[in-house]
Amino acid sequence: MRRHFLAGTLTALVLGWGCAHAGPRVERGGLIYDNLSEPPQSLGERADGYAMARAAAPLGWTPKGGLLIATAFGETTQIHLLDMAGGARRQLTFLPDAIGDGVPSPEVSPEAFVFTRDSNGDGRYQIYYQAIGAAAARQLTDGKSINGGPVWSNSGREVAFFTTSHNGQSRDIDIVEPAAGGAPRLAVAGDAAAWSPLDWSPDDRKLLALRSVSRRQSSLVLVDLEDGQRRDLGAGEPPGEVIAARFARDGQGAYYVSNQGSEFLQLRFVNFFTGQRTVISGHVPWDVDALALSRDGHYLAYVSNEAGYSKVNLVDLPARQDLTPPHLPGAGVIRSLTFDPDSKRLAFGFGTTTAPLDAYVLDLASNRLEAWTRSEIGAVDASTLVSGRAGRYPTFDLDGLHARELPVYTFEPPRPGPHPVLIWLQGGVEAPFRPDFDPWIQFVVNELGFAVVAPSLRGSAGLGKSFAELADGRLREDAVKDIGALVVWIGGQTTLDAKHIVVAGVGYGGYLAASALATYGDRLRAGIDVGGITDFVDLLGDASSSLQAGRRADFGDERDTDVRAYLRRISPLTNADRITKPLLVVHGKNDASIPIDQSELLVSRLQSRGAPVAYLIATREGEDWLRESDRAAWFRATAAFLTTLP
Repeated sequence: MRRHFLAGTLTALVLGWGCAHAGPRVERGGLIYDNLSEPPQSLGERADGYAMARAAAPLGWTPKGGLLIATAFGETTQIHLLDMAGGARRQLTFLPDAIGDGVPSPEVSPEAFVFTRDSNGDGRYQIYYQAIGAAAARQLTDGKSINGGPVWSNSGREVAFFTTSHNGQSRDIDIVEPAAGGAPRLAVAGDAAAWSPLDWSPDDRKLLALRSVSRRQSSLVLVDLEDGQRRDLGAGEPPGEVIAARFARDGQGAYYVSNQGSEFLQLRFVNFFTGQRTVISGHVPWDVDALALSRDGHYLAYVSNEAGYSKVNLVDLPARQDLTPPHLPGAGVIRSLTFDPDSKRLAFGFGTTTAPLDAYVLDLASNRLEAWTRSEIGAVDASTLVSGRAGRYPTFDLDGLHARELPVYTFEPPRPGPHPVLIWLQGGVEAPFRPDFDPWIQFVVNELGFAVVAPSLRGSAGLGKSFAELADGRLREDAVKDIGALVVWIGGQTTLDAKHIVVAGVGYGGYLAASALATYGDRLRAGIDVGGITDFVDLLGDASSSLQAGRRADFGDERDTDVRAYLRRISPLTNADRITKPLLVVHGKNDASIPIDQSELLVSRLQSRGAPVAYLIATREGEDWLRESDRAAWFRATAAFLTTLP
C-alpha cells in the first residue's frame, strides 16, 4: 500500500484504548484485527463514499488504435479496452488478483497483450499472454520466480522480460514467443546487479538493457542478441542513474534519461558509432521522469517534474524544434506516456489532487487534448475536495549560508482553524510527495477535520542528486530530524494545532513515523505505521540477493560491525520502549519488500509492556493493498483511529 488510493466497503474496526491488548486476534474475511472494535455506523458510511473512488491508467495502444487501460469495476484492477474518447470500457481480464503491467502487441494478427499478475500480493509476478477476444490468458512463466518489465519486439513475435527463474537469485533477461507457446529462453545472464529490458532495436537484433547496482547507480547497456556482446553506453561517465531509454528509429543511437555527470535526470541522445552524447533537456532545471518516441521517429515526448507538478514536453525531431502542447487541465501528475501506432496521438495518465488519474489523448496534428476517461470520485460532492497548497519549511541545517528549506503540501479543512494535524510520509526511500488524487487524504480533511501536511524529506527524488544523497548511510537519522523541524514549523502556523499532531507513514515512511514517535513523542499525539521498517539489520540480512545490493547502498552494509551497530541503534524496534503514545500498525501478510515479521516484532514488544498499540493484518495482501475490500478496511480503521485518540 505504497499509495493510498482506497476503494470499496467493508466493516473495519476502531481502537479501544481501555487496555493494550483487548483479547485474541480475530480474523474476518482475510483480515485480522488485534485490539480493535467496531466503529460507529455513520463513520463507516461516510468513509465508504470516498473509498469508492477509482482511477484509469492508460497502458498502451493496440495496433487498431484502441487504448488499453487499467481500472477497477469490482474488487481488483483489471485491463479494459477503450476505442474512443468517452466510449464504453470493454473489460478483457477477469481475475481475482489485480493486474500489474499491461502491454499491447504491435502486431495486428493476432491482436493481443501481455500482462503481469501475482498471487495475493506475494510479489512473485508472472507474465501472461491473452489475445483480445479470448476468454482467458495463458501463463508464460514458471509460477515460482519473480518476473516483470515485459517489452514487445517490433515484429510482435517476441517479448523480453526480467526474471529470477534461472537460479532464484540473480535477475536475468529472458525472451519468449507468446503465440508460439514455447518456453522462455535466456538472453542476458545477470550478475550482482539487476537487469531489465528497456527497448528492442528496429531490426530486433539488439536490446537496450538497464543494469541496476542500486537505486541511484545504474547503467545503459547495448546487448547484441546474436553474439551476446554487451556494451556499456555510459562507460567513462561518472556514476549515476538511468531510468528510461528508446532506440532511435534508424538504430544508430538511443534517447535515454540519466543524471550521470549532472544534478538532475536529463533527456539525452547517444550515438552508438561515435559515442557522442547530446543533452536535449538541458534548458529544463528539473528531473525528467518519462519519455516516449513515436514509431515513425518524428516526435519525441518527455515529462519533466517541475516542483512536483508534471509538464509534457514535445520535440519535432526532423525540424529540431520544441513544440508547445496545450495546457494540462490543472496542476497535477503524469504517470505514463505512449504514442499510437500511426504516430498521430500521444496518450498519458494525468490526475490532480481533486481528480483521479484519467487517460488523456493529445492529437498531434490539431494540438488538441481530450480526456478519454472520466473516473468517478465516489459518492462525494466534488466541490468539497481540497486542492492543497505547495510551500516550503526550514529544517535544522544550512544549505550554504541559509537554512535549508524542504517542500511541503498542506491540505486544510475549509472551516476555521486551528486544525489537528496529520503528517503524511510517503513510502519508498526516495519517494517525494506528488500532488495527485488521494481520497484518503480528502476524507481525513473533509470528514475528520484534520489538516494533512505532506513533506518531501531529505533523500527524496526530484530535487536533484545532491538532495537525494542527504539521508544516505550515517545521515539516515537526519530525515527524522526533518520531521522534528516540521513539528516546530507547524507550531508557527495559526491555522494548525501543534498540540494535536499525528505522524503517519507507509513503508520507509512507516519507519520514519515510528522513529518520530519514539523521538518526539512528547510533541506528538499518536502514530500510524503502514508496512514500515522496524529493524534494518534483519531486513538487510533477510533480503534476496536481487534486493540486497540496492538496500545496502541505501542504508549501509550490515556486515560491517560499525554500520550494524548504527542501524540497530536507529531501528524503531530498538527504541520501542520510547514509544508511549498510541500506535496503529497495518501490514499485508504477503509483503515481499518489507516482511510482516518487521511489524510482528514491534507489536509484540509494545504489547509486552502494555503500550497502547493496535494491529490490522490483511492475509491476502502484500506491499500494495490491491483488493478494494481490504483497502477499505484500512481506510475505516485508520479513520476511526484518528477520531478516538485520547
